[in-house]
Amino acid sequence: MVEPSDRPASAAQRLGAPDSYGVSTLEPSLRPPTTQPSGGRQVPLRVQLLDDTQEVFQISQRSPGKLLFDLVANHLNLVEGDYFGLEYQDHRKMTVWLDLLKPILKQIRRPKNTILRFVVKFFPPDHTQLMEELTRYLFALQIKHDLACGRLICNDTSAALMVSHIIQSEIGDFDETQSWQHLLHNKYLPDQDALRDKITDCHRKHVGQTPAESDYQLLEIARRLEMFGIRQHPAKDREGTKLSLAVAHTGVLVFQGYTRINAFNWSKIRKLSFKRKRFLIKLRSDPTQSNHHDTLEFSMASRDCCKVFWKVCVEHHAFFRLFEEPKPKPKPVLFTRGSSFRFSGRTQKQIIDYVKDSEFKKIPFERKHSKIMSGLTSSFRSQVTTERVMSIPLADQTDTSSFRADHWGDPNGPPDTAVTNGFLDAPGSDPMARSRQTRLHAAAVGSVPAGDQHLLNPDGPGSPDLPTTTPSPKPPVSPDDGVVTGQTALTVAAAGVVPPVVPLTTELCVSTSPVDPLPSPLTSPLLMEAGYVRTDDEDEARRKKFPTDKAYFLAKELLTTERTYLKDLHVVTTSFQEAVGKEEVLPENVRNLLAANYEPLLKFHQGFLREVEQRLAQWEGRSNAHIKGDYQRVGDILLKNIQGLKQLTVQLQKHPECLVELERACRSSCRLEAVCGDFELQKACYLPLNVFLLRPLHRLLHYKLLLERLCKHYPPTHQDFRDSRAALADISEMVLQLQGTMMKMENFQKLLELRKDLTGIDNLAIPGREFIRLGCLSKLSGKGLQQRMFFLFSDCLVYTSRGMTKANQFKVHGQLPLYGMT
Repeated sequence: MVEPSDRPASAAQRLGAPDSYGVSTLEPSLRPPTTQPSGGRQVPLRVQLLDDTQEVFQISQRSPGKLLFDLVANHLNLVEGDYFGLEYQDHRKMTVWLDLLKPILKQIRRPKNTILRFVVKFFPPDHTQLMEELTRYLFALQIKHDLACGRLICNDTSAALMVSHIIQSEIGDFDETQSWQHLLHNKYLPDQDALRDKITDCHRKHVGQTPAESDYQLLEIARRLEMFGIRQHPAKDREGTKLSLAVAHTGVLVFQGYTRINAFNWSKIRKLSFKRKRFLIKLRSDPTQSNHHDTLEFSMASRDCCKVFWKVCVEHHAFFRLFEEPKPKPKPVLFTRGSSFRFSGRTQKQIIDYVKDSEFKKIPFERKHSKIMSGLTSSFRSQVTTERVMSIPLADQTDTSSFRADHWGDPNGPPDTAVTNGFLDAPGSDPMARSRQTRLHAAAVGSVPAGDQHLLNPDGPGSPDLPTTTPSPKPPVSPDDGVVTGQTALTVAAAGVVPPVVPLTTELCVSTSPVDPLPSPLTSPLLMEAGYVRTDDEDEARRKKFPTDKAYFLAKELLTTERTYLKDLHVVTTSFQEAVGKEEVLPENVRNLLAANYEPLLKFHQGFLREVEQRLAQWEGRSNAHIKGDYQRVGDILLKNIQGLKQLTVQLQKHPECLVELERACRSSCRLEAVCGDFELQKACYLPLNVFLLRPLHRLLHYKLLLERLCKHYPPTHQDFRDSRAALADISEMVLQLQGTMMKMENFQKLLELRKDLTGIDNLAIPGREFIRLGCLSKLSGKGLQQRMFFLFSDCLVYTSRGMTKANQFKVHGQLPLYGMT
């Protein structure tokens, strides 16, 4: 940056104008100072953070708003701070954002009586673009506030599911009495009492989910809601109809009540302006529409309301659409026209690039309302950089922390645009929505050894005498069984099994001292019994009713998933055969092919399931088998049945042929295709029919994974270790033998799903063709950058654009053969 002494005098300086830190006299390449200016009265400013605590910052009234914002971000150790902003109520009782370029003195008239709120300002389209765990935690707190105040409107199911993730991050795994008590003393929804049962039902399914994973799942649900990140500004159209205007990352939105009735994409908007009470949206001309209106006009309550909304639009446009912060333009001293307001700060692309290119030391942070044990030490908890004004309620003083961990996310920056004289010029087009069949979702789950379990001090002062349940390692189970633990949670949940909980009653004794250091670094909530005591009689009864050996839980997982797998086989062998048998549309050769290759599997797995059920009944029974140990194993059953399953390898190898022949029959018969489509809409067929044909090969992988976990659990001296190792060797040999068949079948299934999303191509699902990858490129034309989606196959390259259908299908523009391409 050029020093002031080396830079020629500006027009304002030549005319004797005083120095100002406002936007009106900023020359090109100048930025507001990052340190407090000398002189000026120091005033305390209260800032309310998203965890409902308040901090006091001493700052000069002459300082720009950015200095206060940077102090708050530094206090939180927040790297991705540009997603947030400071809002307050001005003298007109309007909620406005703190301008980072203007001095605080010119914005806040009574700083001692003003509370600024640190909240989320820019909501990205995808939460995976947030790299830091702390940022996602603050976004989760914002969603929690929006739900409580009724701003985030959604249906009851979504609301209950989001609250269940919030509770999971605050108190950990489901415990009936504790969860009900927590819901009784905390308000998450305006009509929470009516949804209490639904919330607890959802909470049961989150066993083993860490606070960071709960934040991720909460954002995943919230980002799909219509009102996510929406702040409505009341307005009226030309006919006087009451509407609301809002702005999002895509453009300007129009709402009637809580229903979105129109959306103006940034690529369609040529200019945004306001004149007195009128807010004007000038659109680009569309020659294809005869009744196209070039300018849309809305009436708002006052000129101030128009200006506030216009500023928000300018900032959203710059943050999401520009590659870098817009440069300031010199403003004439004598004559001015329009507003000189501009966006200040890093754009979203700059934030993403900055975080990806920089290496930060991960600093632990506090989750204020969470009672889950984490790696926060007492020395870190005692560090206070500013004056604490508002204390946390006693029930929430059991603070814990979590370590910030980078997640994935590599968004593409949108096309560049410009802001000129406060008006928008957006010649780009929006990033294309991903295909519904090709979107991938990944999640990472960690585990903690059982030896890391600790108890809080049960004799702390002020321990309330409240009845509660005893949280112990509670894994998911089948609908008619007891509890299971830990690592099996995800697999059983994926199979659609809802884990019931059998509560045991005792007394709650929680330490309420916020100074005592919490034990157990990085303790998983799945393995933690925080603050609870259990009597010897209850422990003995629990041991008799529910065996605690991990092998038992693996056997329970085998049982529950085997039941689900057997139902999937019934879909192919029974339900589908009955559906096509009524119409008599399935060719005889295809019918015989399906029967010959799937019915033997069904018969085999029926016997397999009976043996597993009998073994578990003996394992859990009242006989003396649990003392002798004769039935406390499952490896011998797996070894016997995997050896029997090897006899069906010929049938498994013919499953790709079944898939190809069924698809060929559907293409040659429109009537059969319609019957298959109707069958997929039935309740029994909860997945595409072709996916059920893949189930037997995928089941082999599950057996292999389960046996690997079983062998890791058993010591070499265990009576079941030898059988488990032998079964693992046999299933590994089968998986290796059928790996080519499985890859071939999965690839053909991908082609079938892509064919549903591509219109204009008939011969996509050709046996032997392989799908490699897809990607998005931008085409430069007279209308600007237009995005095209490319699909790369082993023999051709297909390029498409998003169609205008309700299913968001892609319209094929061309198909280029790879042979001879350079």
